[in-house]
Amino acid sequence: MTPNEFLMAGEGPNARTGVLLIHGLSGTPMEMRILARGLNAAGFTVFAVQLAGHCGTMDDLLNSSWAEWLGSAREGLDWLGTQVDRVFVGGLSMGSVLALALAEERPAQVAGVLALSTTFRHDGWSMPVYTRLSFLLPLLRSLGIGRHRQFMELPPYGIKDEGLRERVVGQMHGGDSAAAGLPGNPWWSVAELQGLSAHVRRRLDRVRSPCLVVHARHDDIASMSNALDIQQRVRLAPVELLLLDDCYHMITIDRERRTVIARCVEFMQQHAPARPAASAAPETAAGPDTERARARTAGSPA
Repeated sequence: MTPNEFLMAGEGPNARTGVLLIHGLSGTPMEMRILARGLNAAGFTVFAVQLAGHCGTMDDLLNSSWAEWLGSAREGLDWLGTQVDRVFVGGLSMGSVLALALAEERPAQVAGVLALSTTFRHDGWSMPVYTRLSFLLPLLRSLGIGRHRQFMELPPYGIKDEGLRERVVGQMHGGDSAAAGLPGNPWWSVAELQGLSAHVRRRLDRVRSPCLVVHARHDDIASMSNALDIQQRVRLAPVELLLLDDCYHMITIDRERRTVIARCVEFMQQHAPARPAASAAPETAAGPDTERARARTAGSPA
């Protein structure tokens, strides 16, 4: 278990239901912390995974591929599955794309999907005009061009709440990538995301797990069309769409975070009815954030 990953063991009738949370491109498990606390307060066992190449330097991210990011998510799913009876997978931004990939690959393992601010395309209203040329990035990468170039984050940085935005931006530019992620997305990593997105979108008709799709109407990073792709292409499972009016891309921390938490809890309770409390205590149920290193390091992926 890496220092940035965290496990919150559940208690009560929902404890045998696990939730795997997956962060976004150039992000960190910390961006899932508020959502994780809300789900854990409802009794669910929550594990936030760190993707390969993240929480380090720009070169660390550049040296990782979307296949490795998906591999990290698979490892998290497999490990959490040994601790609980069923697992929901949830992700923010690119993490949502990875959650959908797991549902496509492992229908028997995924009880449901929490698709939050899904980002197949960086096509939100705050994205610079030049991002419309991002389809050229795979070619540039194949030619070895632009390795150290990046799309820098721009106001409002995915956050509508001004006070929160100021604090997060300060962390982003403070050099601690484990706390708030990197301040930009490298061109080559965005090219990797494009490859992942194409892979997942082509296979959305394979998803058999129920999906909760939550998106801001005025998402500044990824337009609402990204959410509608899921609603239109997933045909073998129920898809519920929730659109939010008072937040931007970072819906797990912005003004409507409580609505997001409440709806995720309701969705999981609907699709995985709680068991009696007497049979609900998982092996790691020592309380939130306790013994998490012991819980995952015993024969689990690093």
